[in-house]
Amino acid sequence: MAERWTPGSWRDRPAQQMPDYPDPDALRAVEAQLSGCPPLVFAGEARKLKRALAKVAAGEAFLLQGGDCAESFAEHSADNIRDFFRVFLQMAVVLTFAGSSPVVKLGRIAGQFAKPRSSPTERIGEVDLPSYRGDIVNDNAFTAEARRPDPRRQIEAYRQSAATLNLLRAFATGGYANLDNVDRWMLGFSKDSAQSSRYRELADRISETLAFMRAIGIDPETHPEMRTTDFYTSHEALLLGFEQAMTRIDSTTGESYATSGHMVWIGDRTRQPDGAHVEYARGIQNPVGLKCGPSLTPDGLARLADLLDPDREPGRLTLICRFGAGKVEDHLPGLLRAMVREGRHPVWSCDPMHGNTIKAANDYKTRPFDAVVSEIANFFAVHRQEGTHAGGLHLEMTGKDVTECTGGARAVTDSDLGDRYHTFCDPRLNADQALEIAFMTAELIKEERVARAVPRRAAAE
Repeated sequence: MAERWTPGSWRDRPAQQMPDYPDPDALRAVEAQLSGCPPLVFAGEARKLKRALAKVAAGEAFLLQGGDCAESFAEHSADNIRDFFRVFLQMAVVLTFAGSSPVVKLGRIAGQFAKPRSSPTERIGEVDLPSYRGDIVNDNAFTAEARRPDPRRQIEAYRQSAATLNLLRAFATGGYANLDNVDRWMLGFSKDSAQSSRYRELADRISETLAFMRAIGIDPETHPEMRTTDFYTSHEALLLGFEQAMTRIDSTTGESYATSGHMVWIGDRTRQPDGAHVEYARGIQNPVGLKCGPSLTPDGLARLADLLDPDREPGRLTLICRFGAGKVEDHLPGLLRAMVREGRHPVWSCDPMHGNTIKAANDYKTRPFDAVVSEIANFFAVHRQEGTHAGGLHLEMTGKDVTECTGGARAVTDSDLGDRYHTFCDPRLNADQALEIAFMTAELIKEERVARAVPRRAAAE
């Protein structure tokens, strides 16, 4: 792969998980239209995220990445975006205050429309149809017309992403993220939950701290970091024609950036070293994520790291581990040791969702909350044993009051799944479950910080 890279050089590589469009001329026309559209994000923003992720890799911050399994055209609304952002802010403030750690905020939003599938077709009764691959490709309705890949959906995905980004930027910089509003981020349906009570106590402590800071002359008016926040977007770079069309040359550096999102990642099904997705990602200058599943070997990871981050640039590579609750100890240590052996310091993030998907007795796809918690705890434990930094969380979550993952403090059961099961793809944590995860992770961050401080104190003495 030492040959010259271009935004379209991926087309000479084998490509997995790509839809088969019936009208190639229509596809080319859509990609040409997208190539002339304004960028969704900007190169300077991607560089700023990379600097923030470099601090995560160095153990000086924590990455919170989360959002929908797959965004939906039908559910696009200001209320849904606001409610997601509220829960995300709550989680971030819990991790920051209770965990005493700066938090890099990275949403799976404003571009997370395409989904890989385990099978190219879906069978219901005696009928076989193409699988639903996300709203950017086809429709979830089980008809031949709905499941036919339609390139015009890429235009709708672009427009929806632009509208979502516009609102998120307003929330992040227009006063909504002001720490004075910390007690107003609570969602109405969560006010009676155990997590809300814990959050309310934390919000009271933050308010007391802000009052003290004002008393000594520090307030949001003079310190803008208290009233605004940096919020970035990410998605799986699965639909490479769309990504190529949204690739731009930065006028200040002459380098290529994916302007569809601040970070893109490569999925566990598309990380072939000689494949199209790795070929595309190696040439863009954005931060890049790589999903690491049970089939990834230490040598395989070392090869992919050389391809995706040949210059060993701080903040460039985020390794998103998704093994399953009982498999972390079997797979993670070898990957950690391989990166240490290679002298690499990537961001290590835990995806506790994808390895813990099961089918409930009533045939709903779900994720047991206890398994999610267990994988996170095991992820931190292995990092402590290996002397490396557990740097982040990657969650599929929503601000809605859904019943898709079983368990949690409010104890969603198998029989509850049908009440508010709204996802088109994979089950998501609801707001209460996501906040519960944040409190638990904050405790793990504190434990890691204490463990790392002991050797430093011993050396100083």
